[in-house]
Amino acid sequence: MSTSNVSAERVAEGRQRILAELRKVIVGQDEVVEQVLVALFTGGHCLITGVPGLAKTLLIKTVASILDLDFKRIQFTPDLMPSDITGTEILDEEQGSRRLRFAKGPIFAQIILADEINRTPPKTQAALLEAMQEYHVTAAGRSYPLEQPFFVLATQNPIELEGTYPLPEAQLDRFMFNIVISYLSEDDEVAVVTQTTGTTKPQPQRVLNGADILEFQELARQVVIAEEIARYTVRLVDASRPGRGGAPDFIEQYVKWGAGLRASQALVRGGKARALMHGRYHVSMKDIQALAKPILRHRIMTNFYADSERITPDTIVDRLLETVPPPKSGM
Repeated sequence: MSTSNVSAERVAEGRQRILAELRKVIVGQDEVVEQVLVALFTGGHCLITGVPGLAKTLLIKTVASILDLDFKRIQFTPDLMPSDITGTEILDEEQGSRRLRFAKGPIFAQIILADEINRTPPKTQAALLEAMQEYHVTAAGRSYPLEQPFFVLATQNPIELEGTYPLPEAQLDRFMFNIVISYLSEDDEVAVVTQTTGTTKPQPQRVLNGADILEFQELARQVVIAEEIARYTVRLVDASRPGRGGAPDFIEQYVKWGAGLRASQALVRGGKARALMHGRYHVSMKDIQALAKPILRHRIMTNFYADSERITPDTIVDRLLETVPPPKSGM
């Protein structure tokens, strides 16, 4: 058996172990869980959107409990300051002398739950930007590295607009995925209410540590992507951009601006991780298509005409998948 196959099997086994523990607590939402794991195995960050009561926070806390990583929760509120996230300098007095010491904030963890991120002003939201992109925090002219793996999972409520601050496009683009959690099926909801109102409380076990996650991220980078799959990915993203030659009519009609280069990179990185998680060492067209919505929906900005006709970014992505021709080999 080749080294590649052994590596793919190890990652696939790790995925199954995580899923087994997650399912002790989280019922249904298999697609959501899959997308969170893809982001984890690529080192990406997730924005999780859903109405209250759909276990967004529970999902993130459960993922943190399964992985042997340092976890911090930051509750975003209108009065939260950037220093409440990154940390601040404090005055220490030792043996009659005074000196400034940097007290690290909650951003210095490996898994960050940024709860209700759209409830805090843009200045405070921006405090996450450097950490998410550069993996370090700068304070008082000094740079402090963040321990890796570093994974930000932010939640937002899409229906409460009063007192919220929509994330600016530059920060939205920093999130690899915008994962939408929807209502459960009747059977799953019955299972949840039965399980959560009883006397027993499931306790998921820790199954992977930081070294495992970093190794899986490195293995994912080694997954092969054929040129025709890479070209299909680029054409899919390029087709979302109005004003480009050959853009579909519905893009010109309904889209203000489309996805950028970071979307193409995220699709390829995510496709590699998804392939590896399923025991394969090559990216298929189905890997790219499966991740198109969570990667593109927050990078495609619709215009007034789309809003008036209730055409959402998800609708646009569906039509793109139907319109952009697949690779000739049909991989």
